[in-house]
This record gives sequence, C-alpha cells and structure tokens, in this order.
Amino acid sequence: MLIRYRKNYEKIAMGLLSFMPTEKDLKKLQQTIKQYETDDDWQLFLWKEEEDIIGIIGILMRDENVAEIQHISVNPSHRHQGVGKQMVKALKEMFPHYVFQANELTASFLDKCE
Repeated sequence: MLIRYRKNYEKIAMGLLSFMPTEKDLKKLQQTIKQYETDDDWQLFLWKEEEDIIGIIGILMRDENVAEIQHISVNPSHRHQGVGKQMVKALKEMFPHYVFQANELTASFLDKCE
C-alpha cells in the first residue's frame, strides 16, 4: 500500500533513500528529504506491507500532467519480488492523468518495471 510521507517517517525514508547510489552522503540525503518536505512539487511516498515499510518512491510534478520519478528504492531483503512494479502501478492509479517519466537515476529500474 502506498502511503504519503510524513515527518515521523523521516528515519525510515532516509534509510530507504540511502540505498540509492546518489544518496549515500548524509548531507545530500538530508537535503533531499528537506526538498520533499518543503516543496509541494516534490512528493514522497512509502510502500507498506503489513507492518513494514519496505519501499520508497519520490516524484517531481513537472507540469499539470507530467511527473518525473526522482527516487525509487526497495529494501534489499524485499527486492526481486515486484515491489517496484507495485509502487509504480499504485502511483499511476493515484495520479491517472499524469504521464510518468524516469530521470537518469531511475530509468534502468523503471525499464524493468514495464
């Protein structure tokens, strides 16, 4: 189930984002989280299964019908189980009038999700 990021999920979100190669540095990670918290065009969602949050996906709303997937990450112990595909599908259902695009960091992952 896709849930919207809230401040009380900050540590979990930072942990999941840190699996992305560009988010290894703590300062960079803190800047990324702050961007999601302060900019309405940046939206972050967590993937929850039962009681565990195991994935994260972040989008940048480019214009009225285009969203760029900025970040996508799944806990390593839950990879290769279709969680990424489920997150992308849930986003498309949540924003049916949007076209989702990848950036250079998420393109290879999203190609696998199609």
